[in-house]
Amino acid sequence: MFTLLKKDPSSRARRGRLATAHGVIETPVFMPVGTQASVKALDPRELLEMGSQIVLGNTYHLALRPGMDIMQEAGGLHRFMNWDLPILTDSGGFQVFSLAKIRQVSQEGVAFKSHLDGSTLFLGPKEAMAIQRQLGSDIAMAFDQCPAHDAPEGEMKEAVDRTLRWAAACLEQPRAVGQQVFGIVQGGSHPEIRESCAQALCKMDFDGYAIGGVSVGEPEPEMMKAVEFTEPLLPENKARYAMGLGTPAQLVELVARGVDMFDCVLPTRVARNGTAFTKEGTISIKAGYNKRDWRPIEEDCNCYACQHFTRAYLRHLLNVNEILGLRMLSVHNSHMYLALMRDIRRHLDEGTFEAFRASFAATYRPTQKILDQRAAHALREQESPSN
Repeated sequence: MFTLLKKDPSSRARRGRLATAHGVIETPVFMPVGTQASVKALDPRELLEMGSQIVLGNTYHLALRPGMDIMQEAGGLHRFMNWDLPILTDSGGFQVFSLAKIRQVSQEGVAFKSHLDGSTLFLGPKEAMAIQRQLGSDIAMAFDQCPAHDAPEGEMKEAVDRTLRWAAACLEQPRAVGQQVFGIVQGGSHPEIRESCAQALCKMDFDGYAIGGVSVGEPEPEMMKAVEFTEPLLPENKARYAMGLGTPAQLVELVARGVDMFDCVLPTRVARNGTAFTKEGTISIKAGYNKRDWRPIEEDCNCYACQHFTRAYLRHLLNVNEILGLRMLSVHNSHMYLALMRDIRRHLDEGTFEAFRASFAATYRPTQKILDQRAAHALREQESPSN
């Protein structure tokens, strides 16, 4: 299913290809997040035009709305959202962390009190896999417990023990035709717990492996250490997925550490706050200095927003709350992420990745605002569970 095409001699970066029931994915790959069967502010045509190879859906949110009766009547998630390429669905394990105030964990699974109407939704390995089977995703994630990165050692061990029991149960469940299942390594900032979790999951022989328990509020150096420690423990012949990451600079560095797959809500989330990503860092389009700036967001960008609109016009749209403004920033940011991954793949193919990595690090200037956005992800979902 995963073919390793090339290894970078100067880092742990890899060039690969992942075959799925709905198409082949070139890796490293960024996966736009469509929590509720839609990537916010973008339609499928736009996603295809900017080069999206795969999108994500969310088990917890789709089970609540529209519900699995509607999904079954629609013929699965691909038909429901009119998307013919691969889909990955998370299992609801992240919501065990992010919605901690409205759930109760037991050995069998997790009972959520719906943030919509207070009704109970129970997710365990059987339920999560059954929902993902009905959704018909190409890649289903094993149901896991994602603890806080700084959870006490005893609590972390209990969460990992559950994750391993639930992982084994997930593998026993029936799947949609051609559906792959990825296991998720947990363990927070405890190397020895991560190692034991990874070793146990590898013995189960999942179709691919994810590094979980990152992007949950920990400092960036701690996140990098968790990935650096976990990646060598995973099979070379399986895809490696870092869940919920990250900023453009983080993606480049995580590719250099051997990760193949990424997802993150930042491109569309910060667009709704008036922020644009560029190859040199972030720009606040709403800022006053853009009032008479007749340049595009980024001079050499060929996205629709940059080809047709100026910063001055986009600033005006944002300031008068016209939806076109946040749509165009969402188009640009998503295009920028996908173009970045194409550049990474090209440099890996040409053997110039290390020079690209050094050049990108020298010119990209992340802002504290963006890093704070990532760190506050879970808090915002507790307040309003969406992407």
